[in-house]
Formats: sequence, structure tokens, C-alpha cells
Amino acid sequence: MPKRKPEEFVQERERLIKNMSQYCGQNAKRSFHLDAHVYKDGALPAKTKELLGLVASLVLRCDDCIDYHLIKCHENEIADEELAEALTIGRIVGGSITIPHMRRAYATWDELERERKK
Repeated sequence: MPKRKPEEFVQERERLIKNMSQYCGQNAKRSFHLDAHVYKDGALPAKTKELLGLVASLVLRCDDCIDYHLIKCHENEIADEELAEALTIGRIVGGSITIPHMRRAYATWDELERERKK
């Protein structure tokens, strides 16, 4: 079961970003702006870039990043099979230590799918 529902993650993330932006400097804000732009369509479609971000996040075992990329993958209409292949690559690269993160990732994906079907 995910730590929190995807919509709770999004709300908390937005609240924390707003709070952080009061204190971080211009250079930090520039890096966040760049981060948002690298995932847009380019030589690689945004969908592929989100899957790459998801795999990297799984290997790094960052649950917040995994949730973020899962939400973006869902918005980009990633198929269940595409998700499974990407997470399997992350599992192979990251090793067995990524398994708990995969479990939570699939629980988050399941929650996103249930919300979409409502």
C-alpha cells in the first residue's frame, strides 16, 4: 500500500514547493525550472523521458521521485506493460534492494488506475 494517495502526494509537494520558494535562491529556482523542461517532448517523447526518470528514481530508491514519475507516466498514458518493462529494468540495474520500492510503485499505480476508472 502506498504511503499516501497520489493526490495527497501532489498536494503536499505543491505546499512544500511554495514554502521552499520563499527561501531558496535564484540559482535553485533556475535548476528547478530546468528540471521541469527536460521532461518535455524533444528527440525523445515526454512519455519515454518519464519512464527514464522512473527507472532512475527506482535505482536511487527515492519514493517521492518514484511517485512523481508514476503520476507523470499515468498522465502520459503509459500502458501497464510499458510500466512493467521499465520497472523490471530498474530492478535489474538496482538489484533486489529495489523490490520494496517496486511494491510501493505498483500500489501507487493501482491507486492511479482506480481513480482514473471512477
